[in-house]
Amino acid sequence: MKYIGAHVSAAGGVENTIARARAIGANAFALFTKNQRQWQAAPLTQQSIDAFKQSCEQHGFLPAQILPHDSYLINLGHPEPEGLAKSRDAFLDEMQRCQQLGLCYLNFHPGSHLNKVPEAVSLKLVSESINWTLEQTQGVTAVIENTAGQGSNLGWSFEHLAAIIDGVEDKSRIGVCLDTCHAFAAGYDLRTREGCEQVFAEFERVVGFRYLKGMHINGAKCTFGSRVDRHHSLRDGNLGEAVFHVVMTDPRFDRIPLILETIDESIWADEIAWLRSLASV
Repeated sequence: MKYIGAHVSAAGGVENTIARARAIGANAFALFTKNQRQWQAAPLTQQSIDAFKQSCEQHGFLPAQILPHDSYLINLGHPEPEGLAKSRDAFLDEMQRCQQLGLCYLNFHPGSHLNKVPEAVSLKLVSESINWTLEQTQGVTAVIENTAGQGSNLGWSFEHLAAIIDGVEDKSRIGVCLDTCHAFAAGYDLRTREGCEQVFAEFERVVGFRYLKGMHINGAKCTFGSRVDRHHSLRDGNLGEAVFHVVMTDPRFDRIPLILETIDESIWADEIAWLRSLASV
């Protein structure tokens, strides 16, 4: 079974995300559990936690169908002690929020070396940050998102993802979310079925499908290998449709959240229906 959805708004409370996901025909969704552009946020109320859990149960959303995303401000590879400590505290808070909500994943961008330390040093800091957080939480898997490689961002290559995973002590609580737009921008050619087969074979060799916990299903405004992060609607832009056909028909992508972050919210329902039609071919 394919779990297909979109990143829906949590405005008014996380408990409102379920209705928004259902309104677009989704059987998966992503959300922010707090404002993604602020360091601090009020704690989740027990009323909100209970309402979220009850709505998920009522409408058949299991934790494995939900892929929360952390704050964009967090940099787990920050080269400076003060910035690293602030990011680690914020990441711990995000993990604890997921734990409170009964969720099993937290999707995050690995961070940036800020051109102040070598990549390898910053990648090691990311692994150490994850270890520090996992020691203080239970039941939530840290899910690294591949990036487009814009600026000094880490995580654009499969080797980066593998290096982070290698440094994580509890391999049962680390995973990967593959973003199709980011991979294309980073130089992984997903424009043809043959290209997809090669890229996914490389992912298996370098990282391993056992670590794949979710995907972001996006078209690309950016050009191939540009290292620029610009999403597009599924059937527009430079990526093409081949990768979506592959993902929807390959069982390696079953039962993980396949999440739209495409640019036109008004056609999310149509995009989800189209993806579902590919899965039934």
